[in-house]
Amino acid sequence: MKLYCSIYFISFFVALTTISVNGFVIPIQRSLDTTTQITLKNTRRRRIPLLSPLYISTIPSQEEKEQQKELQRQQKELTGDDSAYFSFQDESILDWMKFTLATGFVLITLSYAWFLPDGPHWGNTFLETTQDVIGTKDPAPTMFALLTVFAVSHSGLAGLRTYAEDVVGPRAWRVLFACVSLPLALSCMSYFVNHAHDGHHLWNVQHTHALHTMLYIINFVSFLFLYPSTFNLLEVAAVDVPKVHLWETGVIRITRHPQAIGQILWCAAHGTYLGTDTALTACFVLVVHHLYSIWHGDRRLRQEHGDAFDVICERTSIVPFAAILDGRQRLPDDFYKEFMRLPYALVIGGTMAAYYAHPYMQIAAASLKW
Repeated sequence: MKLYCSIYFISFFVALTTISVNGFVIPIQRSLDTTTQITLKNTRRRRIPLLSPLYISTIPSQEEKEQQKELQRQQKELTGDDSAYFSFQDESILDWMKFTLATGFVLITLSYAWFLPDGPHWGNTFLETTQDVIGTKDPAPTMFALLTVFAVSHSGLAGLRTYAEDVVGPRAWRVLFACVSLPLALSCMSYFVNHAHDGHHLWNVQHTHALHTMLYIINFVSFLFLYPSTFNLLEVAAVDVPKVHLWETGVIRITRHPQAIGQILWCAAHGTYLGTDTALTACFVLVVHHLYSIWHGDRRLRQEHGDAFDVICERTSIVPFAAILDGRQRLPDDFYKEFMRLPYALVIGGTMAAYYAHPYMQIAAASLKW
């Protein structure tokens, strides 16, 4: 079964790549006048509650039906940004050369300082200091402490972004953010790979092939919920000026916080498969961190985009598919085209490569002797 799934995903990856390279998708024009935004925002609906598994819906009046038609017409034109759009014609070879050099320099420098045998071993110092503070080397509390430090640092720096960019500029702040977040994240990942099977075994379902296949698919789907800003590699590397984007298409139509939903799916799959207290501790911290990021992310977007974000909120939902089922989000007839883009082809290829590279990841993590 796993082989069939792999063949399916490989075929899908090839199709996506072919379609993207041939320019299948045309960028969506976006505009929504302020008057319409205010009208939609201030509309008050006559609500007759109906019980539903995900939400409380309404029976629309005639006036409400007309307003829904207007909303559907306006949704063809975007308030926010078009997710994952990529065109080779818009790219610069010089920019991608800068990206390669900048990314390579940062990764080599951080690897030397954090991991490599000839370096200062800051990664070892970080691990040892963390274990000294919590007073134990037991893997479960160590995993909890490492991820907590990462979560506070990552979200803390993201929260300071609005103020810090005015002082040092968006590019410098992005570099600082990466230099803090990357080594902490790699430390957490390396320790998790080394110790995910350690600690108390609460259950063992690893020999259940049907369950393994189901968890394999859930894990794969979780990576399709990557937040669209992750695809803007030139902004991630500060080659382009980093921005706080207000995304509206693609996965955002399904859930306004795809990164959080994807992480929850990943934790559900890995926690179920591993069944150790170390793995479940890691999953617990990651889920709590991403639940917090839902509030934190909305706060930052509202701070950056104001009323435009309120319009997006009315069209989207945190719970996957809730806004679609509620009628607030009407998917375009060609909605599938919003996923037929090169970044998603790379996500599919990278996810499959990471799955089959698990043994090599274990060897690399074990070489750290953590």
